[in-house]
Amino acid sequence: MDYFHYENGKLYCEDVLVSDIACKVGTPFYLYSHRTMVEHYQKLDKALESIDHLISFSVKSNSNLAVIRALAKEGSGADVVSEGELYRALKAGISPQKIVFAGISKTSHEIEYAINSNIFMFNVESIPEARNINQISGRLGKKPKIALRINPDVEADTHKHITTGKKENKFGLEIDMAVKFYTEVSAMENLEVAGIHLHIGSQIVSTGPYVKSIEKIVKLISDLRSAGINIKYLNIGGGLGIIYKAEKPSTAQDFAKSVLPLVKPTGCYFILEPGRFIVGNAGILVTRVTYIKHTSAKTFVIVDAGMNDLIRPAFYNSYHRIKPLEIKNSRNMSVDIVGPICESSDFFAKKRKIPMVEEGDLLAIFSAGAYGFAMSSNYNSRPRVPEVMVIGDRDFLVREREAYEDLVRGEKIPEALQ
Repeated sequence: MDYFHYENGKLYCEDVLVSDIACKVGTPFYLYSHRTMVEHYQKLDKALESIDHLISFSVKSNSNLAVIRALAKEGSGADVVSEGELYRALKAGISPQKIVFAGISKTSHEIEYAINSNIFMFNVESIPEARNINQISGRLGKKPKIALRINPDVEADTHKHITTGKKENKFGLEIDMAVKFYTEVSAMENLEVAGIHLHIGSQIVSTGPYVKSIEKIVKLISDLRSAGINIKYLNIGGGLGIIYKAEKPSTAQDFAKSVLPLVKPTGCYFILEPGRFIVGNAGILVTRVTYIKHTSAKTFVIVDAGMNDLIRPAFYNSYHRIKPLEIKNSRNMSVDIVGPICESSDFFAKKRKIPMVEEGDLLAIFSAGAYGFAMSSNYNSRPRVPEVMVIGDRDFLVREREAYEDLVRGEKIPEALQ
């Protein structure tokens, strides 16, 4: 469910005409529906109400301060994977006691910053990392909570680039060695070993992989407790999928119905780290048709957004629905929708049927709220685009379009080249 809808052939975000925003800020730009993201958060929160839990929004999916702030006001925590994401979460008003720090390559500086910020917990990926946190904690006179990330060796039916729970992946510690690892880390005097973390991938549309993983982890919790290691927190990561094309992802209620019967008997505090589920369908990328190019092979609709703005189709060959902001008639055209970047991978759709468009028309690329702007770049020296949020009948510029001065900020020409 989202709040992008057509009235009389024109696209609205909540109660605002999207083309009016385009007139204000120009194209391309990202547009977010506040109501969509908040309702998605609330649905998940309500589905988990029968158990003590924390929803830690995955900041990597969309790190805009206004997005994080909107979720903070709903009670959300934050799942962060860098010092920059931690800085953003704190600045947006997330309580440090609701922040979980994950990632496989935390630097000493990042660890110290997180400890001094009094975050809730570290998700630890390796024994060397645990040793480093232990050493830094001892120097600072602190004893942070940690969870070891366990790799359950479960296949998630998703793109190979975003599956993370198989033993050949770089993430986590092997489940067969978990008791040994926990025993070793529990002997580190400056750590409170309190939880288990797992994360098996992204855009997972069925509950089966979660159930298989949790069944393995529940047995591990029992084994650890028998070994005298008290596990209080169970964090199953994120990865809940959304509809991009014709997927039939689990609803929040379906997810809870499948996993909570497994989690409740452990008595653990339950932690979930969704990102895409909350913001994926809450955002669109709006772009303008610059040219329509006809060749003997096909018709290209060339737009002013590029793969630097939304890399998912180029990187994952992912599908995004694309429609004009104004549907003028019932005729369709079969086209490739491509951008201005000097790469053949710079496309948003191939052999796609869309309603008829002309040069100058505006297009909406849907389901772009997660891993859209967050993965954007300045490739081809293109300034990153603005972000706008609609709240009811008002629109707010929540990130300005970069200027050319921003592209060279911090760069210097050495005196030897003057």
